[in-house]
Amino acid sequence: MSQYNEIIEGRTLVRSRPGARHEKICARLHERVGAGLGGNVVARLLGPRSPVPLSSRNLVRPDLAIVTAATGKVWLVVEVVDSADHQADTVVKKTLYEEFKVPRLWMVDPRYDNVEIYQGTPHGLSLKGILAGREILQEALLPALRMTVAELFEV
Repeated sequence: MSQYNEIIEGRTLVRSRPGARHEKICARLHERVGAGLGGNVVARLLGPRSPVPLSSRNLVRPDLAIVTAATGKVWLVVEVVDSADHQADTVVKKTLYEEFKVPRLWMVDPRYDNVEIYQGTPHGLSLKGILAGREILQEALLPALRMTVAELFEV
């Protein structure tokens, strides 16, 4: 995929093709999260940058998304921050995810080799932690997923 489009508040946002390191991190995430889902029948992992409609005026293409199988509603979104195009992920889309009450958001930042973990609350997204190095990336609702942040960023 070279360029791709997202729709934010009815306006088309043209995104550039991510770099090689970004794509390796994205592929590793898909491999490990997919394995972490195991035989889970209530959730489904979408392909990288699959379209995720949040509303009729907002269609995003996160690097990784898990949706509920029954409704197709997004449950976990992972954005791998692109250093050349970071504002769209870290400000614009993060605000959308909060407005549309996405239950889980991970902001994977290769600039600093860390992962910000957010959980939805009645008052918006709440930062639960910033993980780096040997700290473990895991999610209670994906019990088979367990990897260090350093493993994620190995290239």
